[in-house]
Amino acid sequence: MRTHRVLVVEHERETTLDRMSGISGHSDCVVEVVRPGEGQPLPESPRRDGWDGVLVLGGEMAAWEDDVAPWLPAVRVLLRQSVEERVPTLGICLGAQLLAMAAGGHVCRGATGPEVGVLHVELAAAARDDPFLRRLPAVILAPQGHSDVVVELPPGAVALGSSARYPHQVFRLGPLAWGIQYHPEVSRAVLATWLEGHRGDLAARGSTPEHELEVFDRSDDDLFASAALHARAFADVVRDAAAARANGGWAAQHPPYPARHLPASGDVVEAGPA
Repeated sequence: MRTHRVLVVEHERETTLDRMSGISGHSDCVVEVVRPGEGQPLPESPRRDGWDGVLVLGGEMAAWEDDVAPWLPAVRVLLRQSVEERVPTLGICLGAQLLAMAAGGHVCRGATGPEVGVLHVELAAAARDDPFLRRLPAVILAPQGHSDVVVELPPGAVALGSSARYPHQVFRLGPLAWGIQYHPEVSRAVLATWLEGHRGDLAARGSTPEHELEVFDRSDDDLFASAALHARAFADVVRDAAAARANGGWAAQHPPYPARHLPASGDVVEAGPA
């Protein structure tokens, strides 16, 4: 049986697939991690180079900080090509912001401050029929850790989830590319580091790192199951898309994201701290 190659872009060693590592081995998927910050090259055309799925993880840098992370333009090009070539794609946190930028959206600092802790994300009604989201509950409890947000979705994007603070928590581009702002993959140790760095922000909303970790611990079974569900759902999308392509039903099942919506270069300047 053919295996399905999933490219995982890891921006920093501390932010990994973690609890979503179950993608590898499910639905005949095999994960291969690329670290562009360590000089490892990214494909310009995932379909031509034999990738069946692309997943871009989070990172501490902002989506527009090319001076801090000079590989970000190449990641945006990769994401643009993934959308255009209809390769199943998932961007998590920074990955979602890069996906939005690559397709013409706008990313900036969140106007009401960082969103950190274990918080609820409410899926839209349209998520019930979405191939990636349909198995998830209508309200997801998930770790969060971000200061930047997608403030304007790309043209033609479908909004699929929101939180109490920021509306664009989940979106889809075309038939097979998703961005999620929250972190289903994050384990306790990583979240604890983020929380300590945002003690003041948590205090402003009446919380503390200790309280958020208590919420995490009480909900750990559900959080672990949610991470596994996200992993299996994306692996199934990768498998089903590959099967549709092999069986000749690709065009009918996966209409393309309109090329007119995509910036010519896959790079957008409408991003920044303002």
